[in-house]
Formats: sequence, C-alpha cells, structure tokens
Amino acid sequence: MFDNEGLNVEVLKIPKERIGVIIGKDGEIKDKIEKDLKVEIDIDEDGEVTIYGTELQDDPLATWKARDIIKAIGRGFNPEKSLKLISDEYIIDIIDITDFAHTDNAIRRLKGRVIGSGGKSRRYIEELTDTDLSVYGKTIAILGDYESVQIAKEAVNMLLKGTSHSKMYKYLERHRQNIKRKELELWK
Repeated sequence: MFDNEGLNVEVLKIPKERIGVIIGKDGEIKDKIEKDLKVEIDIDEDGEVTIYGTELQDDPLATWKARDIIKAIGRGFNPEKSLKLISDEYIIDIIDITDFAHTDNAIRRLKGRVIGSGGKSRRYIEELTDTDLSVYGKTIAILGDYESVQIAKEAVNMLLKGTSHSKMYKYLERHRQNIKRKELELWK
C-alpha cells in the first residue's frame, strides 16, 4: 500500500455485472490499468470503484485516465477499446438517453434508432467518424479522438431528437469529406 495522502482519488459506480470485466481473467485488466498508469484500484461488490493516485505516477492525468477507462468498461466497451484512453488522444463522452425519453418504452425505441436495423446506423456512425459506440443501459458512450467524438455525438443527438436517418447520414458524409480535405492539405 502506498501513502496516498495529498494525491488524487476518484470514486465512481459501475454496474455490478461489469465488475468481472474490469478485473479481467486472473486480475489482468485491473493489473494492467494499475501498472500502466501507476494507480491503485479498489473495487467493492456493489460496483463502487476507488482509484488512488500514487507517488510513482509520471502522468498528472493518470487518475482521471484510469477513471475514464473504468467508466468505458462500465458503459459496455471491451477492455481493449477502453485501454485506448491511456493515450492523451482519446476521450469518452456519454450521452444520457433519459435526457430525450422518460419511459422505458421510449428509451428502448431511441436505443433502437441509434443502433439501427441489424446495427447499420451504429456501424455507419463508427465507420464515418472512426469512433466506437456502446449502447448500454440508459446511455450511449462514444470513444475516439476529440474531434471525431464531437461529430459522432452530434449524429447520435440528431437521431435521439428524431432527425431522419438519411439526414444524419448526409451530415456524417459532409463531415467525412471535410476531414479528408484537411488530411490532404496536411500532406501538401
């Protein structure tokens, strides 16, 4: 145990059924987060996770990154995708569906709109924005670089507000072209 006095501490709650995923087989996921970010993680059986900063940290954001990784796993992402959050390039953004719907039926319907028939909408958003989406519980989580997450978030919000799928696809196509144009300018 480290002397954690004066160091960052983050506490969050995750669904009980995701505890095993955070710990991983033989504790390997929890150990990897602790080792890579030099933090300590305590998980209780109710899903309360406490992350302690340590004096060994070389990244001042390590405690927050560990929190975001655990939050991502708690929101349904697999550990491999969640661990991308160790990089400064990646962020997670979580949209609360209850901001758009108030009954279980309406929430189910909106989740269905975002996922689309056979997963088509969700796949389209992921491919055109180079992000990962997780529709879990009453949330939609988006993982990727900052700019891509903002575009994906807008696309998801459009669907949650009732915009047609075709209008949302056009929005994504437009942004995709802008990104491609920027990339080409960088190569010149």
